[in-house]
Amino acid sequence: MTPPPLTVGLPVYNGAAFLQPALESVLGQTFGDLRLVISDNGSTDETQDICRAYAERDDRVTYVRHEVNRGAAWNYNTVFELATSPYFKWAAADDLVAPTFVERCLEAIVAAPPTVALCYPRAVVIDAEGTLIREQDDELDVRGTRPYRRLYRVLLNVVYGNPTFGVARRELLARTRLHGNYPSADWVLLAELALAGEIWELPDRLFLRREHAGTSRVATADLQELAEWFDPAAPPIKSEHRKLLVEFLAGIRHADLTPTDRALSYAALAAAWTRRHSWLSRRAREALGRRRARRSR
Repeated sequence: MTPPPLTVGLPVYNGAAFLQPALESVLGQTFGDLRLVISDNGSTDETQDICRAYAERDDRVTYVRHEVNRGAAWNYNTVFELATSPYFKWAAADDLVAPTFVERCLEAIVAAPPTVALCYPRAVVIDAEGTLIREQDDELDVRGTRPYRRLYRVLLNVVYGNPTFGVARRELLARTRLHGNYPSADWVLLAELALAGEIWELPDRLFLRREHAGTSRVATADLQELAEWFDPAAPPIKSEHRKLLVEFLAGIRHADLTPTDRALSYAALAAAWTRRHSWLSRRAREALGRRRARRSR
């Protein structure tokens, strides 16, 4: 049987609090010819019951349960590996997508040149009750034929990682190393996607990113605990900033580039990293201060 054009992969671990509205938003899309693959990382709350109920009543849903929690990075990569459609989208167990999200993104990427790796819409931020908090702009529309120029723009502008939840061309996404098992791995993934192809931003705000007390950055007490959220067996990380630089370099080495484009990409990384160094250092200090404040309460 021919697979649907799009697979949505939803990794989850103890996500029952917001899981039902997240599933409804995916399954209620105006473009319904999709497959939803849910990978449960050994949840101990009501996640399993919710997922099995949806799988029983909607044949587009595939539910896979793992008895051991291997971390968010492993689970994100697992749902991608289970997908066979030419286009792929990650979904989170707490975020929402507007009803036309898939229709608009899929329409754009199917009509786009084969060099386009990802189409994503603009975003808004909602709270735990679904109330609009603010609009959020990513500014990661990177077009053009030269990989180093696309990389430079991503490195200068990436903050939230919302575009990772857009619709990707599976063939080009597979050229990246997918999700790394360390904090801010979505930055590196987007950088590698920019080396593989173009990233297009759509004007409508169709992605609803939820901020709540259970998100990884809020719920974890320190950098090592955050790293273990991505991978319970994660090696110690002394500096998120330094780890990111190492992974950006590794991403350039991994990419399928000509010698000239590889050299230019290293130069683009050096230039962008220099410009963002003070901002990233300040961000790391502020995050450390917030974690220390939570521990002292």
